[in-house]
Amino acid sequence: MKQIFPAALLSLTLALGGCVSSATNDTSEANALTVLGQNPPGLKAELFAPGLISTDSLEIESVFAPGMTEFYFTRQVNRGPVNTHTFSYENGEWRETSVEPRTGEVALSPDGNTMYLGNMYRERTEDGWTESKSLGAAYEDTEIMRLTVSSTGTYVFDERDEVGTIRFSRMVDGQREAPKAFDETINSGAFTAHPFIAPDESYIIWDSDRDGGYGDSDLYISFRQDDGRWGPAINMGEGINTEYEDAYGSVTPDGKYFFFHTVDLNREKPDESFADVFWADADIIESLRPKK
Repeated sequence: MKQIFPAALLSLTLALGGCVSSATNDTSEANALTVLGQNPPGLKAELFAPGLISTDSLEIESVFAPGMTEFYFTRQVNRGPVNTHTFSYENGEWRETSVEPRTGEVALSPDGNTMYLGNMYRERTEDGWTESKSLGAAYEDTEIMRLTVSSTGTYVFDERDEVGTIRFSRMVDGQREAPKAFDETINSGAFTAHPFIAPDESYIIWDSDRDGGYGDSDLYISFRQDDGRWGPAINMGEGINTEYEDAYGSVTPDGKYFFFHTVDLNREKPDESFADVFWADADIIESLRPKK
């Protein structure tokens, strides 16, 4: 699935495709994605923003902020430092506006005003993001990889233990309850990680290395049932999953696109390793929902 693009492309201005003049002041979501120079994907995943986001370096952990004009992801170049990159759409162009040492896997609250970084968080201000703060004593000793949150404040997160355990913590009468582990519907397989909870809590997406998959870890989805329980784990299929590690699935804030990354870390031949960001139409979610 890897496509190689000249590293020099990264030095270009970010108005790929030339569909919108850099003189425009339109910062709309529609214009922002048009400038990336890609047609909307179908149900089969496609490489996202080749030459700009997905390059011959290693790129993972992508997330859009609400409004779709701010994009975060992790990049490692030539086995060097691992950094979190921020690209912003301003005045008709996508520009890299921040590169910081990676301190956690970025996830944003549904309103875009809180950035979660494992067991830490940052708050958005007029001047940018605050310094990282602790989520509290209940989380300080937990090695969280990815934490996402619903519109009602429910945390869903993984713990980097022997098998990767996914837990949740709800807000009940204004108080946060102690974290609880999901049952074996979610927590099954050799390793389970990187959960994404839908803002309305109607489904959960995560990656798991379990029997019956396509190779390494695959992306799975479970839909909440009418009785509040979670339905069976559904493999998201060959249009998404590959023989490699497919992980970190999420749906964009506008509900239109499904994002994830695919990784193959070749330890015997490191130069042949790859990691890229992919996207697909979010209709893949409804295509997998069991019919009543």
